[in-house]
Amino acid sequence: MEIGIVGLGKMGGNMAERLVQRGHRVVGCDPNQEARERVERVGAHAVGTVPELVAALQQSPRVVWCMVPAGAVTDMVLDEAATLLQPGDILIDGGNSRYTDSVRHYEALRARGLQFLDVGTSGGVWGLTEGYCLMVGGDRETFQAVEPLLRALAPEQGVLHVGPAGAGHYVKMVHNGIEYALMQSYAEGFEILEAGPYGEHINLHDICNLWMHGSVVRSWLLELAARAFAEDPKLEQIVGYVADSGEGRWTVMESIEHAVPAPVIALSLYLRFRSRQADSFSARVLAALRNQFGGHAVQRREPETGV
Repeated sequence: MEIGIVGLGKMGGNMAERLVQRGHRVVGCDPNQEARERVERVGAHAVGTVPELVAALQQSPRVVWCMVPAGAVTDMVLDEAATLLQPGDILIDGGNSRYTDSVRHYEALRARGLQFLDVGTSGGVWGLTEGYCLMVGGDRETFQAVEPLLRALAPEQGVLHVGPAGAGHYVKMVHNGIEYALMQSYAEGFEILEAGPYGEHINLHDICNLWMHGSVVRSWLLELAARAFAEDPKLEQIVGYVADSGEGRWTVMESIEHAVPAPVIALSLYLRFRSRQADSFSARVLAALRNQFGGHAVQRREPETGV
């Protein structure tokens, strides 16, 4: 089959390469020349603009996969592509859009006679070799029309039509909320091992490898932790600043909306916020209160001196 991919970054570029490897024709689009050259080296055709991409697609219906940051950029790409495509053509959003945006996109594109799928995509930079887990929302007929492309991107049993428009990104949202909690649990456990009485004796890389054999906590995340500890045993080259791309927040908001208790996911999100505060005001309040009621010592800043 043939597909156009808008956005040739870490995910989109690898997806283009994986599809080419499996015999599909890929037209990639990215304003970055280096990104275009990279996919051209692996056999894709690359252009710099969405109009050029649509013009280069030869099969009908044309399939355009949007792999850009969620929000305004995705809106812009889908709107521009929609003005260039013909009724029956297919647009896919494989980014981390909020599911409500995907429902909105589906309705707007359907009014133009276009088909739309929201595809929650998991796999990160390893998707090129391991395949991508794809959670697909939209009309089943549209899913079936592009299923060969999806099967080429995914490992065996790694793609599923999960429901109507928005369902793909909803499932991916919850998936990422769970990921937040799993990662936080590993992080806390390894910190206890590092700080505990045997910390100087325990090799965290070896512990990861040990737990990968028969342990109930074995996982792909644990394999990735092993790689990180192999590269930097004490993680001394990493700053403990943890960003979030939205899905964890949205998962917590959904739990509130539907009165579903999700304290572990919520706390893992809040701890990401805390990681960005080198010296939080709330921590200073706590120190001051301990000093006031119990006379506990506080660490005080040295006064600044003028010149």
